[in-house]
Formats: sequence, structure tokens, C-alpha cells
Amino acid sequence: MIDEAPGRLPDLDPEALKGLRPSLEAFVERGELAGIVTLASRGGEVFHSEAIGWRDIESRSPMRMDTLFRIASMSKPVTSVLALMLMEEGRLDLSDSVTRWIPELAGMQVLRDPAGALDVTVPAHRDITVEDLMTHRSGIAYAPFSEGPIKAALDEALGDPGLNRKSVDEWLTALGALPLSWQPGDRFHYGHSTEVLGFLIGRLVGKPFREVLIERLLIPLGMTDTDFWVPQEQRDRLASLYAWEADAGRLAKVELEMYDRPPAYTPGGGGLISTAGDYHRFVRMLLNEGELDGVRILKPETVRLMQQNRLRPDQRRVPFAGMDLWTRSGFGLGVAITEDLTDNPYGCGSVGSITWPGVFGTWWQADPANDLILIYLIQHQVPVSAHSGSTLATGRGAAGRQALPVFQSHIYEALTDRAG
Repeated sequence: MIDEAPGRLPDLDPEALKGLRPSLEAFVERGELAGIVTLASRGGEVFHSEAIGWRDIESRSPMRMDTLFRIASMSKPVTSVLALMLMEEGRLDLSDSVTRWIPELAGMQVLRDPAGALDVTVPAHRDITVEDLMTHRSGIAYAPFSEGPIKAALDEALGDPGLNRKSVDEWLTALGALPLSWQPGDRFHYGHSTEVLGFLIGRLVGKPFREVLIERLLIPLGMTDTDFWVPQEQRDRLASLYAWEADAGRLAKVELEMYDRPPAYTPGGGGLISTAGDYHRFVRMLLNEGELDGVRILKPETVRLMQQNRLRPDQRRVPFAGMDLWTRSGFGLGVAITEDLTDNPYGCGSVGSITWPGVFGTWWQADPANDLILIYLIQHQVPVSAHSGSTLATGRGAAGRQALPVFQSHIYEALTDRAG
């Protein structure tokens, strides 16, 4: 964090950035990552961008700044912004019951024990609300972040969270037949909440969620490379996904299913594919309080509302995926907010910075205090479980993930008060 007088930004020392590329290249040279794309800007002006290594090792196809990445849960803030746009129009309210648009989630049962038997349940105290979805307090779980019988039940009923052949109606019916892991509003529990939010938006507007997202948000922001699928003629731009094979001591490609046409199931919680440049436009809009290049997406007061912590003190004491996160960070409407950098191994930047990463190692941050945006994109798969948060956040147990704090530290070390 850089401490400066209000309204005065620290200088940027270009000399401090000279070691960044070699430091990141080392991860590729050691075979820990296939490739990396990084971008940093201040006041909307890009001062750093690098494409390092390979988007596909086997074909020796190099990373480029326009490489496409599966951004996974970086989709969640995008979907949340679209919901807030509808809220500004009076078509949606945080207190609305989701059953108004998704009757499949009426009369839900809740597990008496989140890791216990599926048939030992109690009725939900109340309906799930829109705010519950936007703050992951709906009680809806993800299979990888669950334990006990509900984990296998979610896998079997819903399939892969990102790639799925079900229709929206089929998927929501399957979800509604399963019990919630927690009572609505009780605690932050990572799950399919933002997927449900996206499908709610589609039903509210009367169009598939993908169409609404493209028409209302992606086209106005000029995010022309962002979508839920990649046409055949563009697939050579997509970065391959790799995982570390411990026995072989090397990266191995993870083959993922590809759609031949836009899918019916378009998960707003984790399905988008994008580029550094496209996502930079989205984050610039947030940092500029809802406006970009003369196009207003949200009112400033709505962006500020999005960035206010909504977790109660008791909810902040509950670990996130085994990680003590909420004692130093808050969670607003679709984004996490840095509140305290003291002994915080999971945060960087300044108090008030916002972010939400993706499971394949993609990450971004908007730092209002320094008028700074950082974007970091890799495609690196690590095991996900109810206790894997520290590995996902800091790289412990996954050496390739340690390139992120290297990127972060170099950028912030370049912010210096040379006048002082």
C-alpha cells in the first residue's frame, strides 16, 4: 500500500518495472506455467502489458495480448453489474424473492447438517432473495466447495459448473430438487448463486441471459471478445488449460469440451471467455464509477453500493474455503473489498481495492486510491475443495500460482514518491 496525501498519486518509477518480465519468464522457463498475460494502467492509460510464454505448449503458439482466457469466476462481477443495471431501472430489488422469476426454488428444504444425510432437512425459514444471490448467502452450494453427500448429489444433478448441455429450465429444476446447504441469509457459502442470478435476469427480461448480457453490457462497453463460447475460426486464440502432473514433474494439457454454437446453459458465475483488453474496459468502468468513454453503465452511487461490505460480523468469522479472508476483507454485491492490509497474505494494493478472481488463476484488481488497475491471466488448474482457498489465493502447493504476488509486488514497488 502507498500512503499519500488525499488527491495526490505517487509517481511511477519505470526503472522498478524492468525486472518484472524476467521474474515472470522464470515461471515459464521452469515449466511451472505455460504462459502469462499481464496488464496495468493508471487513469485508464496502460503503462505495462506483457505476453509471456505459450498459449499452447504443444504447438509452440505464443501468448499474445489478445489471447482468449476462460476467466471463470471473474464472470461474477460482470453478471452482478447487469443485475444492478436492472435494479436502477426499478425492475429488480435486492429484497425481491427469487421465486418471482424462478418458482423452481420455492419451498426449499435445508440440510440440518451441511455435510449430513440428504434426507435430514428442515424447511427454509424464508425465500432466497436477490441480495442473497449477489452475496453468496443463498445457501446454494458448489459441489467442489461442499462436503458430505451433497457434494456428489450436486455433481450428479447439475453436472460441470462451466460446461453443461442442460437447458436453463432443466438445470434450475435439478437445482430446486436438492436441499440448500445453509438457511438463506445465514452465511457466505460459495456456490451457484451467480448462475441463478444470470438465469433470473434472462427470465425477467424475457430473453436468454447471454443475449441480455451482450446487448446491455458487453456491446456498450466495447467488449467484443467476451462471450460464453469461441467460434471455430477464433479457437487458435484460446489459451490451453494446463495442470501440474506431480508424478511426471511437468505440466499436462487439460482437454475441455468446446461448443460448436452458443450454448443454452450460459453460467453467469463462471462461463465467460475474455481477454486482458476486454476485461480492462469493464474494470475501468467500475473504477470510473460506472462510466466509460461517454457511456454510462451505472450511477456512481450504485457502484459505491456495490463496493460496501454486506457481511455481518458473525459471517466474517467463517472461513472461505478454509481461508481466513473476511476478517480483513469484506464482500459487497459481487466483489470483495480490501479493508485491512495488516498481516493480510491474500490482499494487495490499498484499502478500498476490489477484486474477484477465477479458479484457473485469472485475477484483477481496481485500486481507487492509486487510480490503478491490474489484470493477470493464466490457465492453470489446481485441485479445488472446501479447504483449498489458500492454494488458490497464494500458490501454496501450486508453484505456478506464485507468479501473481510477483506481478503485484513489482507494480506496487514502481509506485514511489520521488518528489519526497
